[in-house]
Amino acid sequence: MIRVSALPVACALLWVGCVLDGSRTVPEAMSIEAVPVNADFGDYWYRGAAEISSYDLEQLRYGEMRTGKAVHIFVTEPFSQSRHVKPDDESAEPHDHVTVLKLNRILQFTTGIYPYSLMSSVFTPVSGNHDPHSLKVTATAQEWCGHTFAQYDLEADGYKIRHHSYFESNADTTVRLPRAILEDELWTKLRLDPSSLPVGEIQVITGALHQRLSHAPYEVASAQSQFLATEESPSGEQAYEVAFESGGRVLTIRYEVAFPHRVTGWTEDVVAATGERHLVSQAVLDQTLTIDYWNHNRLTDESFRAKLNLD
Repeated sequence: MIRVSALPVACALLWVGCVLDGSRTVPEAMSIEAVPVNADFGDYWYRGAAEISSYDLEQLRYGEMRTGKAVHIFVTEPFSQSRHVKPDDESAEPHDHVTVLKLNRILQFTTGIYPYSLMSSVFTPVSGNHDPHSLKVTATAQEWCGHTFAQYDLEADGYKIRHHSYFESNADTTVRLPRAILEDELWTKLRLDPSSLPVGEIQVITGALHQRLSHAPYEVASAQSQFLATEESPSGEQAYEVAFESGGRVLTIRYEVAFPHRVTGWTEDVVAATGERHLVSQAVLDQTLTIDYWNHNRLTDESFRAKLNLD
């Protein structure tokens, strides 16, 4: 198995530092060794590139279905367990660093005259069998009324969620929740190992982007989860479904059974008491590109956007 110390030098190109104030005490039990869960994992995820997938998006907003684009950017990188940031110097404090699979998830659509842009980032340790919880989630939403920001940090006693908004009712709030699976980490856990996802009755912390669009409270919600074969490709594609007991919301993520378990789309429905389903959002995979995008920031590199159908 490939360990962090054996990663190729090319991986270092991924590890561009960022700065964030604050630190936290991490208990010894949270020490995580970054070990791939699949023999092919290192060859795919440690080659100095990110996987970028574009999706055709339909999103319900203000009672009407909007068309737009979604983008998923998956990449591995080192992460500080104590500071919850990507370290500037990988060689400093190596005992504090763990390899994570990061997902930047972007949804963009237009409501009448003005656009919405929502983005979440989740940082999930590669060795999920050593610690089942993601270390951090951040989420932002921008539209012409203003913008909001939320951050989930894993601490010894659970998740600390800080929320900032232009709405008076929840302008600056802090919520603490016990440890539970995050709705936002379903995507990264699926990419790491679909079998790591729980089945049956589960406890789920509300997704950050769902919270923004629905103004639902941050909470640990009860849900039922299961794997489903899909009609489109029952042998090569499956789906993971999470049905929330409160509100009738059902999230279904479709993915390829074969490694690296690429996400092929998703649907979000609300099931009425009568059993009738109402579509909230759906997305279908458009294009996938594996590229070191941070090295392609010149005008001539805009052609890569066309390959993803993002123009």
